[in-house]
Amino acid sequence: MNVDQLLSQFQATGLESSFHGRHIAPQIMADLNGTNWGLEDYVARGGYAALRKILGKDGGEGLTQDQVIATVKESGLRGRGGAGFPTGLKWSFMPRQFPGQKYLVCNSDEGEPGTCKDRDIMQFNPHAVIEGMAIAAFAMGINVGYNYIHGEIFQTYERFEAALEQARAAGYLGDAIMGSSFNFQLHASHGFGAYICGEETALLESLEGKKGQPRFKPPFPASFGLYGKPTTINNTETFAAVPWIIRNGGAAYLACGKPNNGGTKIFSVSGDVERPGNYEIPMGTPFSKLLELAGGVRTGRQLKAVIPGGSSAPVLPAGVMMDVTMDYDSIAKAGSMLGSGAVIVMDDSRCMVKALQRLSYFYSHESCGQCTPCREGTGWLWRMVDRIENGHGRASDLDMLDSVAGDIMGRTICALGDAAAMPVRGMLKHFRDEFVYHVEHKTCVVGAYV
Repeated sequence: MNVDQLLSQFQATGLESSFHGRHIAPQIMADLNGTNWGLEDYVARGGYAALRKILGKDGGEGLTQDQVIATVKESGLRGRGGAGFPTGLKWSFMPRQFPGQKYLVCNSDEGEPGTCKDRDIMQFNPHAVIEGMAIAAFAMGINVGYNYIHGEIFQTYERFEAALEQARAAGYLGDAIMGSSFNFQLHASHGFGAYICGEETALLESLEGKKGQPRFKPPFPASFGLYGKPTTINNTETFAAVPWIIRNGGAAYLACGKPNNGGTKIFSVSGDVERPGNYEIPMGTPFSKLLELAGGVRTGRQLKAVIPGGSSAPVLPAGVMMDVTMDYDSIAKAGSMLGSGAVIVMDDSRCMVKALQRLSYFYSHESCGQCTPCREGTGWLWRMVDRIENGHGRASDLDMLDSVAGDIMGRTICALGDAAAMPVRGMLKHFRDEFVYHVEHKTCVVGAYV
């Protein structure tokens, strides 16, 4: 089956698990900003049918916890927040017989530059997240959950709170859900815009009212999470995919993608394209097809480079990227990461030194300062790149950049240090000539700045 046939099949199934449509672009945002985000429209699209199914409220016998987890495992759903860990396997780590309190947490702290999918899911289809979390809570024997929402999208937080009220009023949340023995209380928590709180243990610290700094692991959240209790954390998009999987079966979801990369993925396409926006496509779709859906590179320019998984992912040159399919394994093989799914497209007018200068400043600014390699190293990286960009670079800076980045990687509590180092190493690997030109000529080789 070719990609066009797969895309057609995908549309025909009505999968589109997170959005009302396959493409959410600025020209149709106004249509989605009305009332069709609410409970009535969600139910009309088949919403909460999966929750009714597992609770035996659709005329069937219902599903056991093991059956729900097995279905999610069969689907091949992997975490959509960046790590790509198998969702069903993560759910199986929860000690369901633990006698005390357990927690479920949705990581909606979307702060990765280039990523804007999770906020749109919560803005335009929040009940998909709520239902997905309720199903996950049932599967793991959890009765309290939190959705931690990024601090700079307060309108989205308000929308999600409104959806929670609708779900509670309709009996889809709370005690004795739909007359069953299943209880699940779900709350929204508003963050304050700290990038570091996208790291799951820093998020837990913030939820507890403390400074958002990552914890040492082990222990892992499944055994020592929120308030020291067993906790499972998944991304917004991950939860939003769960209701469709339960309604239609794990095999059907897997068939929409490829082995080890089941289902669909939302990609936030930005940069030098004609139609930037969020695109939900089957996993394994060629990048060339995604670029085509986004209208191609802006008129008159040629593709130069792509950051395929958010600003922390290593950049790939055009020649490599055009042979990549959009899934975890293919992008990893090419030398980068699928990450959060933020596809940043750069044309041939872009200065890679300038791009790295901005990225390095971001990571230096967002470091929590807990680990010395990250606290000192990210600032060091930025100062060197800034010096090169402003015409004061030295030939020794290039090797020093690579050395400092290498000394940061793998030496910090969380992955922010790696996130700062990988863009540096990727740029030097594929576009070192531009850095050399800046050092030797004190100006940019392309003559245009980002």
